Amino acid sequence: MLYHGTASRSVASIRAGGLHPARRRHVHLSPDVPTATSVGQRHGRAVVLVVRAGAMAAAGHTFFLSANGVWLTARVPAEFIKFPER
Repeated sequence: MLYHGTASRSVASIRAGGLHPARRRHVHLSPDVPTATSVGQRHGRAVVLVVRAGAMAAAGHTFFLSANGVWLTARVPAEFIKFPER
């Protein structure tokens, strides 16, 4: 499992279309909940999404580990994301 911290206002869009890199080259994923929470708080009320990275890798998606410990991938389809309860 990897984690993605985002603002609560972004959850509906992510639920509909998954995670995309926006202005970056890759989607950034955190190895733990505290880091993802910190990232999400930069953008508003934080929400941490759980990314089923093992299932993504098994389905052929590629991940890269950056020098600063951030996991990178091209995109995360919504079916690989566990969303918080509404």
